[in-house]
Amino acid sequence: MKRIFDINPWHIVTHDFNPENKRLQESMTSLGNGYMGMRGFFEEDYSGDTLPGLYLGGVWYPDKTRVGWWKNGYPEYFGKVVNAVNFIKMTIQLNGETIDLAKDQFSNFKLDLDMKHATLTRSFTITKGQAQVAVTLERFLSVAQQELSVQRLTLKNVGTTKVAVTVDSAIDADVKNEDANYDERFWEVVTTNQKPNSGSVIAKTTPNPFGTPRFTSGMEMRHVSDLKSVTIQQPTEKEVANRFVGELSPDQTAQLEKRVIVVTSRDYSTTEELTTAMHRLSDLTAAKTFDDLLNAHARVWEARWNKSDIEIDGDTAAQQGIRFNMFELFSTYYGEDARLNIGPKGFTGEKYGGATYWDTEAFAVPVYLGITDPKVTRNLLMYRYKQLAGAYHNAKQQGLKGALFPMVTFDGIECHNEWEITFEEIHRNGDIAFAIYNYTRYTGDRSYVLNEGSKVLTEISRFWADRVHFSQRKQKYMIHGVTGPDEYENNVDNNWYTNLLAQWTLKYTLSVLKQVSPQQAEKLAVTDEEKQHWQAIVDQMYLPYDEKLNIFVQHDGFLDKDIQPVSAIPADQLPINQHWSWDKILRSPYIKQGDVLQGIWDFIDNYTPAQKKANFDFYEPLTVHESSLSAAIHSVLAADLHYEDKAVELYERTARLDLDNYNNDTDDGLHVTAMTGGWLAVVQGFAGMRVRNGQLHYAPFLPKKWQRYSFRQVFRDRLIEVAVDQSGAHFKLIDGEPITIEVGDKAVKLTK
Repeated sequence: MKRIFDINPWHIVTHDFNPENKRLQESMTSLGNGYMGMRGFFEEDYSGDTLPGLYLGGVWYPDKTRVGWWKNGYPEYFGKVVNAVNFIKMTIQLNGETIDLAKDQFSNFKLDLDMKHATLTRSFTITKGQAQVAVTLERFLSVAQQELSVQRLTLKNVGTTKVAVTVDSAIDADVKNEDANYDERFWEVVTTNQKPNSGSVIAKTTPNPFGTPRFTSGMEMRHVSDLKSVTIQQPTEKEVANRFVGELSPDQTAQLEKRVIVVTSRDYSTTEELTTAMHRLSDLTAAKTFDDLLNAHARVWEARWNKSDIEIDGDTAAQQGIRFNMFELFSTYYGEDARLNIGPKGFTGEKYGGATYWDTEAFAVPVYLGITDPKVTRNLLMYRYKQLAGAYHNAKQQGLKGALFPMVTFDGIECHNEWEITFEEIHRNGDIAFAIYNYTRYTGDRSYVLNEGSKVLTEISRFWADRVHFSQRKQKYMIHGVTGPDEYENNVDNNWYTNLLAQWTLKYTLSVLKQVSPQQAEKLAVTDEEKQHWQAIVDQMYLPYDEKLNIFVQHDGFLDKDIQPVSAIPADQLPINQHWSWDKILRSPYIKQGDVLQGIWDFIDNYTPAQKKANFDFYEPLTVHESSLSAAIHSVLAADLHYEDKAVELYERTARLDLDNYNNDTDDGLHVTAMTGGWLAVVQGFAGMRVRNGQLHYAPFLPKKWQRYSFRQVFRDRLIEVAVDQSGAHFKLIDGEPITIEVGDKAVKLTK
């Protein structure tokens, strides 16, 4: 495959601009700070194909569109992220002609995402008639002050004649979502304020018929420039702009800094409070230089990298991939706001609606446990606890007891309207329960599971107990009409992974109920009859198994398919989701992502090497890995089985999924939750990290392609460094009290 960015350990950089790759470049150079984010689209005018996207954490809209024939139990709307008011807009003119790289003659193009310092820089030399000007545009979203966006434009006359320069810097509320149904606009302007050197827009999302909150956003821009500010008429009712003009002699340079404060009604209850806060925060930045703001931002990123960087020697592409993964993860979420979660596209596009999926509990939680303070993961758990009311609603809508956490949500109410995903892919209830267990065993902190967590587990268990049915013929409890993690199988009976998680959740909940305080037990009010019923389901749950193959069967009827490996598919028909009808995919044996293998990964220490080998050898050759979440768990299992080449192959796929556009679907945004995969493959896979009885265990090996790798891991108030090279594995306690770990079958005590 042709790579559109150079291989570089700390930079996503290219000197080539190909309009056909414009959307890919925009996705791959996205920025975010957890509070807001943006695709790498151009600040200035661009008349070619582009997907401008600016997104604000927690700001969304309930789309009235219904997919297919609406039936009882369907969600009322599809929740979608709203493309925010464009606050980075600039129009640049040279001698009265507007710069537009879709039409203009230019050279010396460079696009550079600096992952170490979280900045995006683009430069080029533009030629318009006799004018030749070197243009540099820099931007970052501050992690030191989350409401702050900073841009800097530098213009240098590299020609031989004087050049008249005009820059209009704007905030424009006339924006739309590309996935809007009828070209709707989702923002109504409340007020605007345009002054010679500053301006602001207050806008509110349009009314909706579903009673969900409307959001207000406020943007205020201020400028610092050696160009002259001139007063202009406000361009439109939805836009404010400041104009700066000047004349550049040969070799002369001019700069314009744009600082924008962005606030939303998520933090302020009235428009007046929001406006006051916007002005106050804008005042705070006024006395600071560009370098002051950048340095404060860079220091925070330095601290993050010091705790979580993974170093790989001998394979620069692998190094770049893992850092890109970590960079975009941290750009999306670092746990500062317990009201937010990790959307599959983060702040990089509109697909998946920008909402919360089960990806967080299954894939993000184990990574954040290893690289951040435990409170970050606890916030993710609290996010679900605080949305229990919505989970009750979702279950009740289906005529079921307990709580059904949503497949897709912003506020706890299910807002995805494809039935096979929304109310068949119910394994997410078990994934949320598993995340509570994962947090508890990793951190040793039992305060959540014995309080809020026990409530979540109880209500999920009540759902499972009502959702199962008892088969008189087989004398087993079963779950029919579901979709497992493998979404290329819809409406199946007895998906092994779903049944396994239902059984495990009930068993785990029963064990937790024995440990809660009498006061908490009284609040939970689980009757003896319920406990007996739950135990009966645990004892008699049907888990499909084939003795001849020694495998867990993905679901009833799976082995009756025409079983042929992925290698039998002609190369020009891959990926199948872009070449085959949905009917053909559903009838095929091909697996979108790990399903049975997902369950084995979850409980990897519960299965024998022979069981793991039999299931991996059967299912992996049938897996097309067309889910971004697939390659990581397969890499971990391959490493566990000592299939080194396969483990490395799948590491490369997960770590460079978007950089190399493996599935031909990165142009509309990155697969942010799947960016956990690189860390999982290295730490759980190559280093063999497990938590057993409260103790860290490692079984590391060094891939032949690499010379060395190292990572740092947070564990129970310690920071541990693990390095693996050709001489073996080396462990160092960076911070915290002494700790004993297991390496292979040996105990190793680490002290500072």
